[in-house]
Formats: sequence, structure tokens, C-alpha cells
Amino acid sequence: MELSQNQKLVMSVLENQAVPMSAYMILEELRKDGLKAPLQVYRALEKLISFGMVHRLESLNAFIACSHMHCEASCSTAFVICDRCEHVQEICDDTIAAFLSSLAQKTKIKTSKSNIELHGICNSCSEV
Repeated sequence: MELSQNQKLVMSVLENQAVPMSAYMILEELRKDGLKAPLQVYRALEKLISFGMVHRLESLNAFIACSHMHCEASCSTAFVICDRCEHVQEICDDTIAAFLSSLAQKTKIKTSKSNIELHGICNSCSEV
């Protein structure tokens, strides 16, 4: 798949950040590169998400680069988010997929994708 220039710019920003970023934070980083409108960033993010290269963290209304190149295959991803330092750990685990599949069967829902977001304080922040 060939990325557009805007998609490459957005991906580069996300890959170089340690914390999730909102679309407006990304736009601010890319103004010097010629991006001027939020719609340019949102379109790039939409495509990057569809390619499985970026995740949207619903609870933060923010985006991160995918750290597991094949997580889209499992259709289930969990994110552990520190509420202090905003560090995000992406977990792609077969037990998560199995649990969510079992839950879907019990509730008789046909799922297309599932994300779990766990919030708390990481070990580094709790030691401070």
C-alpha cells in the first residue's frame, strides 16, 4: 500500500511520540509541513486506521501508532493507559480475543472489532 504525503507525515508524528495525540496536536506539529486544516489530518488518520497502522483511543479521543503489525488479524486489542504519564501499552493476545468471542456468543452479537481500554497508574508513576 502506498501512503499519501499527508498520511506519511501523520504517521511520522505518531511514531515519534511517546504519548497519544489528538488530531489537533498532530495538526499543530504538521503546520510547518503545510497542513493547515483539521480535515487533512482526520482524512489521513482515517486511512491509517483502515490500514491497521494507527489506533484510536476512544476514552482519550486520541491516536497512537500501532505497535503490533498483525493485531488487525485478531480483531481484539487491549490498551493499558497510565492516567499520569499517558504511556500506552498495546496488548494483542489470543486470550483477549477468545474471551471477547465467548462474550459475543453469550450475548448473541456479531462483532466486527473490539478494543479494551484499561486506565490506571503505571509502576513508574506509582513509585513517585
